Amino acid sequence: MGYNGSPCYQLKGCSHDRLPPDGLTHYLEDIDDPRVAGRCSHRLSDILAIAICAVISGADNWVEVEAYGQAKQPWLASFLELPHGIPSHDTLGRVFARLDPDQFREGFVGWVADLYAQMAGVGAGIAIDGKTLRRTGDRANAQKPLHMVSAWATDCRLVLGAVATAEKSNEITAIPQLLALLDLTGSVITTDAMGCQRGIAAQIIAQGGDYLLQVKDNQPTLHTRLRKLFVATEGAQPLPVAHETACRTGKGHGRIERRRCWVVADADWLRYLQRDASTEPWTGLRAVVKVERTRRIEGEESTESRYDITSLGRDAQRILGLVRGHWGIENGLHWVLDIAFREDESCARTGHAAENLAILRHLAINLLKQETTLKVGIHAKRLRCAWDHAYLRKVLSV
Repeated sequence: MGYNGSPCYQLKGCSHDRLPPDGLTHYLEDIDDPRVAGRCSHRLSDILAIAICAVISGADNWVEVEAYGQAKQPWLASFLELPHGIPSHDTLGRVFARLDPDQFREGFVGWVADLYAQMAGVGAGIAIDGKTLRRTGDRANAQKPLHMVSAWATDCRLVLGAVATAEKSNEITAIPQLLALLDLTGSVITTDAMGCQRGIAAQIIAQGGDYLLQVKDNQPTLHTRLRKLFVATEGAQPLPVAHETACRTGKGHGRIERRRCWVVADADWLRYLQRDASTEPWTGLRAVVKVERTRRIEGEESTESRYDITSLGRDAQRILGLVRGHWGIENGLHWVLDIAFREDESCARTGHAAENLAILRHLAINLLKQETTLKVGIHAKRLRCAWDHAYLRKVLSV
């Protein structure tokens, strides 16, 4: 038995004041403690609370989490039991190495789903993309670096969930697992070429969403046919079929960028694209897209094009916004993880430690981005959380 008569192996039944916000801790209550019952010096609830506060406040590894706990012990003791003080970094590492990442992820996804439902509008974009945590690999033991596939709400700037790819697999198998965790009703899923798979398109439609999937040479026949269809756009020549266009121009960071979009929903062309009897049709396919991006930097101009298939129909302005919004996952999530959280420097490799630490970072990013009263970057917000208990409580109460 644990302290106060509650089971040592669960977070249920805590009688003390819990870490704010109560909504977040509620979703973490059913995580099983991986340790031997009756031999635990520290409550799992305390360990999770310390880790959450520490990562939000600038800690990037278990040594730093312990140091944060030691420095903040009087404050932490105001709402945690801490029967044996602050756990050591070895204890923290062992617990998170053995903690079930599926249960931890389930709690995270449940919490953020409620937050997202309050913020997102109909037709909101969800970008799916992967990122490798480069130093989590171990060549001596033939261990590959952890690769996480994340879902990013482009308008709300929230991490909705993330799963790790299997050791000998890739994003094609991880994306369906991630989508299955999410409520896609009314949302538009955008992916790069890796996610352009018939099974993924069918799953998105089955879960009540729409898709905008980039096409490259991993779908060689489809890619070739799309290029032939849109070849007439070179030199701004008119397309030979009915279509809709949109154009946006922007300036910033020393460059001028123009995006042009062509959308074709012609039924005969769509039948032509799917005429190969050897493969299943693309479920829900209603239009094909070309987006051309022209950049001018210091007098030098470059142009690149991308092709997509979509279930949205002929709405060029909306599609152009979704294509641009998709790359927000690079700046809003991946770049922040590398710069503000030093994720590529993380060497957590034992058991599930790397994956669970990644979930902690995603939780911290969501809380820090939703707190908007302090007009500074994520790194500065983490410092403020470390310095100011009142501000940390505000972040935790988002």
